[in-house]
Amino acid sequence: MESGHQPVSADRVRTLACQYDCPDKDLVEGLAAMTGERRRGWWEEHRDILPTGLLDLAGLEHHGTSLRTAHTSGIPGLLQTRDHAREVFHQVVPDLSPPDLEHRTSFRIKRQAVIFRKQPIPYRAIIHEAALHMRFGGRDVAKRQLKHLLKMSEYPNISVHVIPFDAGGFPGAGQPVYYVHGPVPALDTVQLDQSHGIAPLLDADAQLEKYRKVLDRLLAISLIEIESRALIHRIIQST
Repeated sequence: MESGHQPVSADRVRTLACQYDCPDKDLVEGLAAMTGERRRGWWEEHRDILPTGLLDLAGLEHHGTSLRTAHTSGIPGLLQTRDHAREVFHQVVPDLSPPDLEHRTSFRIKRQAVIFRKQPIPYRAIIHEAALHMRFGGRDVAKRQLKHLLKMSEYPNISVHVIPFDAGGFPGAGQPVYYVHGPVPALDTVQLDQSHGIAPLLDADAQLEKYRKVLDRLLAISLIEIESRALIHRIIQST
């Protein structure tokens, strides 16, 4: 059970909570609700191949109730095309082997199922305008990526907000923030940079509060959705 190879039943979760005198009933029920699936998550098939951080992120997305991200120098992984994702992984240092590069690319694309499933997860993405001008893979790949981003921004569960160049300074500049809302607030989690699969997961109350404020402040200086789509469209025209 501790290794994660054996599923834990909802009754077992409640029994353990009782034994350890856990006073947070909402937390206990939130954990119990996450045990309803008897099969291991699809990401577990990659445990011997990919870094633990990438697997943890996929698990968090699967069980999360909503997502909020902020990126200043790249397109969020959940909104990337396969070609764009492959070019991003080409920039990893040290170089990835061809099989590892393809494995990470496929894993990233497979994670995107959470925004297309029967009950898609609500997702708000904040992206700096600088990220929209980067040409990973050259002009054609970049243009297809921007068109894909524009298309994704029209999905009812996806909100894309662009921080324009003229917004000036902002908190957390340069550091990607990935906030996953859990079934209950006590199960919220933050990851600051999952590019190489080694970033720690943050779940202390003070840390969660800090990054909620960071994301709120970034949203406040971002363009609204319709203005963001208009800006993306203009960049497509000039790419």
